[in-house]
Amino acid sequence: MTAHPARVLLGAYTVVSAGHLVVQLAGPAWLSRPTQMLLMPLLAAWLWWAAPARTRLVRLATAALALSWLGDSLPAAFTGDTAFLAMVGGFLLAQLAYAAAFWPYRRESAAGTPLAAGYVVAFGVLFVLCAPGAGALVVPVAVYGGCLTLMAVLATGADRLAGIGGAVFFCSDALIALGAFADWYDPPVEGFWVMLTYLTGQALLAAGVLRRVRSEAATGCAVG
Repeated sequence: MTAHPARVLLGAYTVVSAGHLVVQLAGPAWLSRPTQMLLMPLLAAWLWWAAPARTRLVRLATAALALSWLGDSLPAAFTGDTAFLAMVGGFLLAQLAYAAAFWPYRRESAAGTPLAAGYVVAFGVLFVLCAPGAGALVVPVAVYGGCLTLMAVLATGADRLAGIGGAVFFCSDALIALGAFADWYDPPVEGFWVMLTYLTGQALLAAGVLRRVRSEAATGCAVG
């Protein structure tokens, strides 16, 4: 019996993710970029094939994964601050797409609760730690951080898995910011931890979207 395309794609995402993390730990370094560039297309294709309907939520979440691929890929074409801005630009668009996807669920989200306040405090602390080293990039970093925080809060309204994914994604980007702008931050195998949280966060966001869409399909009560 032929495997469903969604299962094949999820299996491929899992295998390539594991391979990429091994590369982060042990090399060879030249495999890092090509494996990373495969990941978001595989996850986006999985979500698209697995969803029972291509609802607004699925379309925007798939777009967010595609834009995340831009954030993964564009820095390779540049150097220095330009490469960093290219990455931030791609992921900023991804956060906006996710926020738009989750916006119809805002009344079910953590907005206005202590959890949302905790996100705001966490972003404030991170910004204070990173701002002195950000220099001319401080404004783009602040804008991106605000959008990331909004996405993470709104994700809690779509599904619990999506909410956890938003939190893990927030942590991943916090590690990137500290690595880029805080001189005192120098953990071992930094790239491994960044990618582990990034890949986990994205997978949980996609899984949460899928679970919400399946629930809406079963009840006939789509939102947005």
